[in-house]
Amino acid sequence: MSHGHSHGPCSDHAHEHEDPERGAMFSLYTKIDTTGVECLNERVDGSGKDVFKPWEDRLNIEKFVESDDDDVELLFNIPFTGNVKLKGIVVIGGEDDTHPSAMKLYKNRPHMTFDETSLQADQEFEMQPDRTGEIDYNVKVAKFNSVYHLSILFPRNFGAESTKVFYIGLRGEFMQAQRDAIVITAYEARANPADHKTNLLDGAQHQIR
Repeated sequence: MSHGHSHGPCSDHAHEHEDPERGAMFSLYTKIDTTGVECLNERVDGSGKDVFKPWEDRLNIEKFVESDDDDVELLFNIPFTGNVKLKGIVVIGGEDDTHPSAMKLYKNRPHMTFDETSLQADQEFEMQPDRTGEIDYNVKVAKFNSVYHLSILFPRNFGAESTKVFYIGLRGEFMQAQRDAIVITAYEARANPADHKTNLLDGAQHQIR
């Protein structure tokens, strides 16, 4: 298992550096196809979508997702509107022992179920409690450089009967779906053949000189 983070656990100064640039880094939530987001084992239907929100709203505890009674697992299926190069994840979990203690990432497995979580994850993390978004878990970019769907499994917590998550922040780069590039290429291919002949002739003349 790997565990990378760029900041230490929460400190008394957590609120003093509200950096707009840091907020911009975690803007991939705007590229999520929210109508297709699924959260398996959520206690309240549809609540899993609420944890994907602006960085500045990450400390808002009014909306959250909690696992069903006596079952600590939560599985998120997150489709994007294009391709994503994922670089990092921030997770703000619940109070006491309801915070997730482990996280597994699976790429490009739409509509993943708990039956499939026995498959080898693309990356795994041991987690620390984080109530302010200070811990940034670094993702292996080489493995997550073309992600159109991300599944996040929280298999356990720190000992509570249910797991609670307030915020999931995704850091990385967004690329439009590949079909847009194909359309542009096809359009360019319809250039006037006469133009190409002239260019070739000019090139030959230059070489002769």
